[in-house]
Amino acid sequence: MGESMKGMKRTHYCGELRASDIGKTVTVMGWVNKRRDMSQLIFVVVRDRTGLVQVVADERRMPGQYKLAKSVRGEYVVAASGTVIARTPENVNADMPTGEIEIDITELRILSESEVPPFSVLDEDVGLDTRLKYRYLDLRRPDVQRIITLRHNVAQSIRCCLSEEGFIEVETPYLTNSSPEGARDYLVPSRLHPGGFYALPQSPQQFKQLLMVAGLDKYFQIVRCFRDEDLRADRQPEFTQVDIEMSFVNEEDVWAMTENMVRRVFRETMGIEIPTPFPRMTWHEAMERYGSDKPDMRFGMELVNISDLPVIKDTEFQVFAAALENGGGVRGINATGFASMPRKQIDALVEVARANNAKGLAWINVMEDGTVKSTISKFFDEAQTAEIIAAFGAKAGDLILLCADTHEITQNTLGAVRLAVGKKLEIPAPVKAEDFKFLWVTHFPLFEYSPEDKRYYAAHHPFTSPLEEDEHLIETDPAAVRARQYDLVLNGFETAGGSIRIHRRDLQDRMFAALGFTPERAQAGFKHFLEALQYGVPPHGGIAWGFDRFIMVLTDAASLREVIAFPKVKDGSCPMTDAPSIVDASQLDELNISVK
Repeated sequence: MGESMKGMKRTHYCGELRASDIGKTVTVMGWVNKRRDMSQLIFVVVRDRTGLVQVVADERRMPGQYKLAKSVRGEYVVAASGTVIARTPENVNADMPTGEIEIDITELRILSESEVPPFSVLDEDVGLDTRLKYRYLDLRRPDVQRIITLRHNVAQSIRCCLSEEGFIEVETPYLTNSSPEGARDYLVPSRLHPGGFYALPQSPQQFKQLLMVAGLDKYFQIVRCFRDEDLRADRQPEFTQVDIEMSFVNEEDVWAMTENMVRRVFRETMGIEIPTPFPRMTWHEAMERYGSDKPDMRFGMELVNISDLPVIKDTEFQVFAAALENGGGVRGINATGFASMPRKQIDALVEVARANNAKGLAWINVMEDGTVKSTISKFFDEAQTAEIIAAFGAKAGDLILLCADTHEITQNTLGAVRLAVGKKLEIPAPVKAEDFKFLWVTHFPLFEYSPEDKRYYAAHHPFTSPLEEDEHLIETDPAAVRARQYDLVLNGFETAGGSIRIHRRDLQDRMFAALGFTPERAQAGFKHFLEALQYGVPPHGGIAWGFDRFIMVLTDAASLREVIAFPKVKDGSCPMTDAPSIVDASQLDELNISVK
């Protein structure tokens, strides 16, 4: 049972009240956080999304309100009116922003009762499955509400920034055609077109380029996108993207606009001044130095290529020799200060290497006393081992981890091993400007070759422009073509990515041909887009922000699930609503669909 709000109007949010409000008559509304009984006084802490405030019922002055206060339980929804008074000095709570005051209630109403919840909002140790099944309760937790509020503030800051810079927000369709390239689409059957299917957009890519053809010049949208792919900690089947496109620009223009937006967002939402311009690094350099196209720049441990060391080139150690003979190399990292890493943890790093298609890892442990332990000591004498150690600049207390294989495997493997070791470092949660390490990664490969399919795929998407100096290689050496593509990396996560687009029909035709598309197939999949390229297209480019991932990094959250109001779990389902679910046969009949 619950009372009506009739005659009561909220005057303040709970977390807003301060000592400056002493003497005011106020009304607050919210959930009962906890209740304490003390003789003739009952203290009730009321919570809303702004914080907590304590209200007190005095049996001597307000026996009826005292009795009502005695009946409230956790998560009841209440309204409380009264006078703001100062707490006695011994009762001031320095841990609460409202801890200097309390409300001496003259009227208390129970607006809604609550059953005992499956977990306490105050409990920090609740399993994820339970939290997501009762997500509406989980969202009452102050930490979760702070993330959702920050998400709102960041979105508002972005909107204001782009609007003031002359961008126009345009909504693009959610029901569109399936794309022949990219991740799996979510398909939506059409009742009015039996056998026909819409697809939910993986991104508004074609539409935002068409808006540039239309002459809108500067577009943005905070938009939902959908990909039917396996989930990871930093992926969800439906996600939010800040989508941006600009006409008559080059890379420098896009980067400057992005950095200006980042500065403003951090200043307005976190009170942090982020220095710009951000450092830049080509894809090739990132892979050579960090083994990753999204390197975490908060720590070192750069890859070192020792393939040209005489001791390596002349070695009879078959693992190293075979890698060199097959055109590969020998690389390693210096895990500075990890000489005392237990063998069990080193074995775990070996498994990381194998998961990245390497045969394993070799290691050299430079002990604190200067002695050396190594898995390859029987293949290298003391002087040769010292030469390898010197190449890494290793000192007493350091651990060298080595991998020999193709260049691609050694880079990817040591990139993953570097991150695994980095997780053992005590990197603080980001709170200051220097905790946020931004990096532009540029000049990605335009194509990726699939040995299984024996064809090239677009590394980014098929509308990305090649570097002008590499255009002539599209037909003869696609693997060597570099793209006018750029990613913005933050603390080891790709938070945004974009490119300068192809705006010429002849170049777009060549791109599709290099991807193995016949003219007929290109027309079937992209007829509207190819036609648009015939009607005067300005040079244009843009960038798309993974909004959820950006918020995840800002808040140091463990996964995207922590920063989305109603997320999915790893199999793409929703524990709260039980989606996806079986639908009625009559609904399928209407859509001319049968399920195998």
